[in-house]
Amino acid sequence: MALDQRPFPDRSPAPDFELANQHGAPVRLRDLAGHPAFLVFFPFAFSRVCTGELRQLSSQAAIFEQAGARVVGVSCDSRYTLRAYAEAEDLPFDLLSDFWPHGEVSRLFGAFDEQLGRPIRLTAVIRPDGSLAETFSTGPGEARPPAAYRDALGRLAAAPAAPGAVT
Repeated sequence: MALDQRPFPDRSPAPDFELANQHGAPVRLRDLAGHPAFLVFFPFAFSRVCTGELRQLSSQAAIFEQAGARVVGVSCDSRYTLRAYAEAEDLPFDLLSDFWPHGEVSRLFGAFDEQLGRPIRLTAVIRPDGSLAETFSTGPGEARPPAAYRDALGRLAAAPAAPGAVT
């Protein structure tokens, strides 16, 4: 399994967005501010690899909670599909619908496959100040390893605060 990891040390702001979660409530980048956030782009609800990945993240919810981090899934499925999926899998985090305009936010993060019309498996790690820390992704049919999330949390904890940040 090849993990493609890309750091962003220059503290470029993450692309701003607003998407509806599985309950229809808007979630914006600014709603995630003040805490590390993991935007977990995935191709399809109810698919084998995606379900395995999200179950794994769900089983590690305490690790993210302890670090004060938010996990948010993003796919092009409708919010109705995502609600049924979140309920069926008992997922403890928001799932955001990038349904319309189709894949707009996925494109902003470089997570959209134009040929297949769906997100790729890419995780965007956002610093508490709203800057993009890193992304990591795997190829088609490959799950992102759970250790990649733990390692990213460790790098965030070890990184110096942004200039002027209140700690």
